[in-house]
Amino acid sequence: MEKTYTVARVERRVPMTIAVRLEDVDLPQTETAFTTNVSPHGAQLLTSRKWRTDACVQLASMPGDFRARSRVAYCRSTVENRDVFVIGVEFLEPSGHWVVS
Repeated sequence: MEKTYTVARVERRVPMTIAVRLEDVDLPQTETAFTTNVSPHGAQLLTSRKWRTDACVQLASMPGDFRARSRVAYCRSTVENRDVFVIGVEFLEPSGHWVVS
């Protein structure tokens, strides 16, 4: 029998809607997306396209001065609409002011 373990999140997530621009570093694809929740080190977003897990993306808040090279931690379609995706991004190299500190 395989054991599974869960790791508790150590930082709080704040429900918040923020417009961001996502740009795939390896592919010429850019999209405007919206956060569902945010933390100092990452965010969960709703997007209209499927993103590759571990893809490197540039994220920029709109408006604002926050920028971050980020990693896509997960991507899955929503239960309500198979054409809408939920992705989690981890901020690798953030700069500027993010909304949560």
